[in-house]
Amino acid sequence: MEYSNLRRQTIFMKKNLFDQGFLDEQFNQLEELQDESSPNFVEEVVDLFFKDSSRLLTNIEQAIDKYPQDFYRLDSLVHQFKGSGSSIGALRVKNECSVFKAHCNDRSLEGCRRSFQKIKREHATLKQKLESYFQLLRQVGPREHAVSSRK
Repeated sequence: MEYSNLRRQTIFMKKNLFDQGFLDEQFNQLEELQDESSPNFVEEVVDLFFKDSSRLLTNIEQAIDKYPQDFYRLDSLVHQFKGSGSSIGALRVKNECSVFKAHCNDRSLEGCRRSFQKIKREHATLKQKLESYFQLLRQVGPREHAVSSRK
């Protein structure tokens, strides 16, 4: 009974991440790559994303402070961040990166700053939500690490 309840909670949590626009189909594709030989594959990929993305966020923040008119540099850094987010299906992060890049094209430093604050909030929110999701998956155990909730 406990397993069944945890499994339902996991499915519901993942569905909410999709319904609220935090994740896209790329996350499902990652889960499809997970198997018995690498039961924590998705969690490991996501952990790598958050470690790398924290470094990228610092680089973007430093570039905004040190090179505020170098929109090519800012665009390039955010492009890299967007690609990393896309690789795990971080839809809201990816979308806000597109907004940031549009501000770079418009040469709007204020727009870039506002958008960067949104990127950081989306990143932090996604990290918290995925940490909760993976914690619940660990409670469910290895039998159900890839939870299907196709829409």
